[in-house]
Amino acid sequence: MSRPSDYDDGTGGGGSVRAESPELGLKGWGRWFWRQLTSMRVALILLLLLAVAAIPGSLVPQRSADPNGVIQYQQDNPELFKVLDAFPIQAFNVYGSVWFSAIYLLLFISLIGCVLPRIVHHWKAWRGTPPKTPARLQRMAGFDEIRVSNPEATAAEREAFATRAVEAARDLLKKQRYRVEIQRAERRGVSEVSVSAERGYLRETGNLIFHISLLGVLVSVGIGGALTFNGQKVLIEGETMVNQLIDYDTVNSGQGFDTSSLEPFGLRLNSLDVDYMTPDDGNLKALGQVKDYTANMTLISADGKTEEEHVIRVNHPLRVHGSPIYLIANGYAPLITITNDEGTVVYRESMPFIPQDNLNMTSLGVLKVPYGITDADGNATQLGMRGFFYPTKAELETGAYTSNYPDLENPLLTLDVFSGDLGIDAGVPQSVYALDTTNMEQLTGRAVEKDSIELAPGESAKLPNGMGTITLESVPRYASFDVMRNPAQEWVLIFALAALGGLMWSLFVPRRRMWVKAVTTDDGVALQYAGLARGDDPALERAVEELRERHRELL
Repeated sequence: MSRPSDYDDGTGGGGSVRAESPELGLKGWGRWFWRQLTSMRVALILLLLLAVAAIPGSLVPQRSADPNGVIQYQQDNPELFKVLDAFPIQAFNVYGSVWFSAIYLLLFISLIGCVLPRIVHHWKAWRGTPPKTPARLQRMAGFDEIRVSNPEATAAEREAFATRAVEAARDLLKKQRYRVEIQRAERRGVSEVSVSAERGYLRETGNLIFHISLLGVLVSVGIGGALTFNGQKVLIEGETMVNQLIDYDTVNSGQGFDTSSLEPFGLRLNSLDVDYMTPDDGNLKALGQVKDYTANMTLISADGKTEEEHVIRVNHPLRVHGSPIYLIANGYAPLITITNDEGTVVYRESMPFIPQDNLNMTSLGVLKVPYGITDADGNATQLGMRGFFYPTKAELETGAYTSNYPDLENPLLTLDVFSGDLGIDAGVPQSVYALDTTNMEQLTGRAVEKDSIELAPGESAKLPNGMGTITLESVPRYASFDVMRNPAQEWVLIFALAALGGLMWSLFVPRRRMWVKAVTTDDGVALQYAGLARGDDPALERAVEELRERHRELL
């Protein structure tokens, strides 16, 4: 048998025809890119990338949160800093970088592209009619058939009965909140009348609410990040703060925050009361544990004429002009006075000591005296001290001290003295809670086999080398407060709750279709029942059975 001249049997001997697809062009590539971007697969990938992209922000200091840390990192790693701070990387401004913003915006656009077409499609389906009844219900779930026989009935009477039966089924399905429609058809000369019912569109409604709320959370977080303000302030009993940028210890604010929008007010810490577990509470194992912290505050108006008494507790903030003020930490701040060898007071301050254990409040602190001190040779020097405060002193077998109760039962302050260069004139900001002893000489302490200075409240001691006198006057408490302002936080909560509600809604509302068909036969009518679920619906067959039984009882 002869073959076409261009026949190719795989050996390449004959001609070959190559199918060529048309060029997409700019419009075609744009449509392809949009379809890829708005697919759920790409949205999930972008969401994962956003989570991964946030990791560098926790590995290196950020300018918005820790500017001093960035400066210190630059001094410690000058060459690496140049690479990480370059434009494409922007490691010290991760959340404001171009690449992080690009991922955030692409995710936002992807979600919008996913949600909007679904809203349009859902709206059309909601207003549409139930689908046509399938020709063969035998293929559907829960199929069953009941035959009603009456050979003496005429064809018109059988058709009238079939119509009444379907109408009764329609009324039953309506009561179950189905959308229903009666349909008529004639197949191979056989008259059929059926009711098509559908419900469960609220499942897709809940799904859309979830995705729209997720978009709302993203928008709210973005707006809140740009307009947020977060300031921390340590107050010692008796001290007052004002709600101005210069008075905070640390401040984190968004790029769009207007500092002039801070409402002027003053806040004074009158006292910090701590309620401890006592033997009277009946639990000796919990002795010394804290039951409650109570910060007694005075709120002062901007003109200073009005004062209001308030109380702040843990998780019970004071709300002022829409800004909640939280109590976040506490401790002891020994009031220390230092006079030089001439009797001049060169230092008098209550310095917060940081608790090293929350149970017994053994605390570590640092003192820095930059001026007014001279050494044994009469040369000006700087003085630094690092020590521990024990609210209730107890001595271990090794001779070291510890605290065995958090309240002031037997307080003791121990200090190691250093002299030399504190490093505060190098132009690099330092933490007041850390002491750099690189260029300093230790004068007291175990490292130099000289006793540390030990002070109880009201006691004084001589500084080494005749540099002066130090006195522990008293031990007031301090409290750390966090002032927050985020105009979008309520919307974040609203959208988060809406997303949770939409998700639960979509999980527990079944998407289901039901059919009841009446087919006239030679001796009566055949009633057919069936259902179809979109997704997993273990109760579908039981629902079809219940419909059949109720319909049968009604007939």
